[in-house]
Amino acid sequence: MVWLFTSKTPSSSDNSSIASSTLDAMEHARSSAEEMTAAAAATPSSSSLVKLASIPASLMPFLTAAAVFGVSTAAVIFYRTRLRRIPSVAYLTPNMLQGRRVLKGKVTSVGDSDNFRFYHTPGGIWTGWGWLRHVPIGTKELKNQTLHVRLAGVDAPEATSLTDPSSLELAFGDLEQGAHFGMPAQPFSQESLAWLRSQLNGQTVLVKPYTKDRYDRVVSMVWYPRALPFLPKKNANVEVLKVGYAQIYRQAGSEYGGMLQQFEALEAEAKKHKLGIWSQKKVVSAAEHKKQHLRGGG
Repeated sequence: MVWLFTSKTPSSSDNSSIASSTLDAMEHARSSAEEMTAAAAATPSSSSLVKLASIPASLMPFLTAAAVFGVSTAAVIFYRTRLRRIPSVAYLTPNMLQGRRVLKGKVTSVGDSDNFRFYHTPGGIWTGWGWLRHVPIGTKELKNQTLHVRLAGVDAPEATSLTDPSSLELAFGDLEQGAHFGMPAQPFSQESLAWLRSQLNGQTVLVKPYTKDRYDRVVSMVWYPRALPFLPKKNANVEVLKVGYAQIYRQAGSEYGGMLQQFEALEAEAKKHKLGIWSQKKVVSAAEHKKQHLRGGG
């Protein structure tokens, strides 16, 4: 029988030839890859080609106008949302409430145990406050230029408005305090007021507004600096509960900023150690005190 195909074992010379051919092919492939890489680096990308493409002169005025309009609009929005000063509660928009905004400013006076007057200084030192621009100190200059801030979620003892009319800030038209004229003070009201003044008066604070109450006060969370400025700020709402100079405000529409559980733990701890108002045998809330002495109080 005659076989059409025969097999032959490669000789050593054939093996050398094959190995040489394989090495030549690998070297050729490597050289080709290097050439392709160099060519790709030298060829502009699609984005570069777009940049290099010439823009028709007729479109330049429209593109310039669009750019100017965009930059101007962004600047106006940034100013209105971050750099415009809010002189009074009338300037607060719904967008600035519900804990959506944090305001920086200075406490100009503390007229009650759980509220104070706040002068908004947007931008802080970066916009010149404290070295180029200064917070007014006179009653006339401050009139209608401050926000009346109420600590959210807490209720401090009521102070009398008869013995200390200066604390009412009548020059600013505090409606609630005027309505409370002649109401007897609660125990620890003066201690509570003195404590809040010592913590906040004259300080630069952060205020997070949540809502406005019926007296046009801005119900807020408030943070103030510690003795060492590089440490985290203290929360005034937390601290007044911690020292026992206030209790949780539990009337309808109360705002706690998501901190009710923490408030309850702090109040329980103050009760346990009989701090401040909790050292009394019977504690009457400020809301109950007003109901007892004022028609329609609450």
